[in-house]
Amino acid sequence: MSFFFGFFVGVSIGIGLIVALARYESVRSARRSALAKTVAAFARMTVQDSRKILPAEFYPSWVVFSNRQKLNWLNHQLDKIWPYVDAAASELIKNNVEPILEEYRPAILSSLKFSKLTLGTVAPQFTGISIVEEESGSGGVTMELEMQWDGNPNIVLDINTRVGVALPIQVKDIGFTGVFRLIFKPLVPEFPGFAAISYSLREKKQLDFRLKVIGGEISSIPGLSDAIEETIKDAIEDSITWPVRKIVPILPGDYDDLELKPEGILDVKLVQAKELSNKDVIGKSDPFAVVFIRPLRDRTKTSKVINNQLNPIWNEHFEFVVEDASTQHLTVRVFDDEGISAAELIGCAQVALKDLEPGKVKDVWLKLVKDLNIQRDNKYRGEVHLELLYVPYGMDSSLKNPFNPDFQLTTLEKTIKGGNEAGEEPSLASAASRKNVIVRGVLSVNVVAAEDLPAVDVMGKADPYVVLIMKKSDARAKTRVVQESLNPVWNQTFDFVVEDALHEMLMLEVWDHDTFGKDKIGRVIMTLTRVLMEGEFQDSFPVDGAKSGKLFLHLKWTPQLKFRDP
Repeated sequence: MSFFFGFFVGVSIGIGLIVALARYESVRSARRSALAKTVAAFARMTVQDSRKILPAEFYPSWVVFSNRQKLNWLNHQLDKIWPYVDAAASELIKNNVEPILEEYRPAILSSLKFSKLTLGTVAPQFTGISIVEEESGSGGVTMELEMQWDGNPNIVLDINTRVGVALPIQVKDIGFTGVFRLIFKPLVPEFPGFAAISYSLREKKQLDFRLKVIGGEISSIPGLSDAIEETIKDAIEDSITWPVRKIVPILPGDYDDLELKPEGILDVKLVQAKELSNKDVIGKSDPFAVVFIRPLRDRTKTSKVINNQLNPIWNEHFEFVVEDASTQHLTVRVFDDEGISAAELIGCAQVALKDLEPGKVKDVWLKLVKDLNIQRDNKYRGEVHLELLYVPYGMDSSLKNPFNPDFQLTTLEKTIKGGNEAGEEPSLASAASRKNVIVRGVLSVNVVAAEDLPAVDVMGKADPYVVLIMKKSDARAKTRVVQESLNPVWNQTFDFVVEDALHEMLMLEVWDHDTFGKDKIGRVIMTLTRVLMEGEFQDSFPVDGAKSGKLFLHLKWTPQLKFRDP
């Protein structure tokens, strides 16, 4: 009896345990399924979703750097170490920056060195951080840090001018905002996970400072302040501003692929300027232009000086190497030549290379400003006229002659359209450079009409005619006079034999004929680039120097290519 009782109790307990275990496994499975759904839901959550669930105070300061508040931790750490950074970096910066300033030293100065350099007590503040996914790629990580610094450094420059004047100049009230780019590349399976770091100033949003002569006034030497400001800004622009980058190897290796490399050529024709500000008390300014993409001395081009002229015509051609068309700019600075004194800045202008269509000539008028970074005033300083052509490396074969689509042009031939004297396509394989080529031909100019010319006679009319001048050869022609008309029609054609079209210009002066004299109404100036590229075109052109008026022209080019004598 005891056996059966024990057996029954044992079986009952066993069945109970089996049922309990089965129920436990079922509940555990349901919990696991619910947990898996919860984990999956959290995995799909974005930062914005998490902010809806938890307020900001529940996040540690190091978790998300999405705004200024989340960067407080990083800035707090920088504040703590800044005195040590100042002590360690000041001498290092001085030793590294002095050679750079010397490289960009303006001609008016014989030397430019630091006598004091400390970074002050105010640390920079990081105001943003981001990962640039589209530029990181699979082999690296690209990070950008936005930084703001309203510092109180103690920076004193000892300068010596060419005329023997020595001055201590203090750099004060520095304000800087910019975005620094850090590139961790290449990624490697070794500590710390990347083999090199590249750093660069990706964007200079604001840079301002003030110069003060210790114990004197910097304005006592004309042009000195502008020259030093340009030197400092040029040094920053070219030594660290993107696409220039500094590479710091972490692990041994070859990092040539990270270096800055050229990617194309920019052809620039500096045509003319108009209505320049007059910097001279007696007479007019003597303007010249400085053109560059990077302000290195060997990459900066300077035009000739045009004496006593506020509407100079240069018609000069320059070439520049392009290293990053998406971020680089072409800069033009127009100065008034002051002889042995420092040239005085009239104004400057800039055009972004990303706005140029590769392989297409762009004709632009740029307004001159006092400063490219800080618009200190809205004064009109004149305009500068450029023709620009950007040709990326490897694109030459895609530039075709519009008169023969099967004919492939080289960069040397890209402005040359049509055949040679025998009616065949020109062959320039033996030409070493563009200077060896003379684009010769016949330019036909049809002066069609003018419209809305200003009244210059007492009776409210004008007796207009047009004088055509080839600037280089000084060949001239003149239309007939149309009596008492502000909308004259001439429809006269003139042919000019042009010996060197790449360096020639067409000038059309509109005059009012009087019995006892003549009055100039205005003028139109153009290079031959467009007619060389298109072969033939008709267009209207505003009359410069007149209150109103357009000139309607029809131009045609018949080319003959020849080479210069060796």
